[in-house]
Amino acid sequence: MSEQLALNARDIRKSFQIGERTIEVLHGTHLELRRGERLCLMGASGAGKSTFMHILGLLDQPTEGSVEVEGVNAWGLSVNERAKLRNQRIGFVFQFYHLLPELSAIENVVLPARIAASHGANKIDLKEINERAMEGLTRFGLSDRLTHRPSQLSGGEQQRVAIARALILDPPILIADEPTGNLDTATGKKVLDLLMEEQINRGLSMILVTHDTRLADTCDRVLTIEDGQIQSDSKFDIPH
Repeated sequence: MSEQLALNARDIRKSFQIGERTIEVLHGTHLELRRGERLCLMGASGAGKSTFMHILGLLDQPTEGSVEVEGVNAWGLSVNERAKLRNQRIGFVFQFYHLLPELSAIENVVLPARIAASHGANKIDLKEINERAMEGLTRFGLSDRLTHRPSQLSGGEQQRVAIARALILDPPILIADEPTGNLDTATGKKVLDLLMEEQINRGLSMILVTHDTRLADTCDRVLTIEDGQIQSDSKFDIPH
């Protein structure tokens, strides 16, 4: 079973210290993401979805528990090794885009590759990466926005730039945390259609975090998180 898993999180606990108070957000949460699977994680605001996703995406360290990325114990690695693993194996799409305001659209997209190159990653051809970024943005309908800064883009355009950035190094895993939560219904649908198309074409292992029950029908499996724990595993399993 382990060789079929893209992500394997076990007994994830997360707490925050605020003054003398300890706030427990996650209480021994488990999650398995199979290779090529489209998994939906649902839950009310404050249930711990984003905290859990940041841990799965190696952006935040759990208080306790382990996260394996394609069989590698991520939190057992050095800081540099973990950063390299995250950079090359996991794409992350945020609700609020997190584009650097001083960079153009294409500069934001190629940023992960430049970071990888600066850390001595092998086989990073920046000329090829720039061409790939241009092709991706053009495919996403942004050929006339390559040199625009985020402030000059609409919300939907910014999110498409963020998706292109998440995919620039062709990671096998994509985590999309409320990717349409900051968009109107029509724009959100276009962004979701784009995500689903990329997931299919690339064979991505994808976690889609949302509060929209309509999106559950687009996923292979649906998990619900409540009070910091996974409560249900519904819908259906993908065939092996």
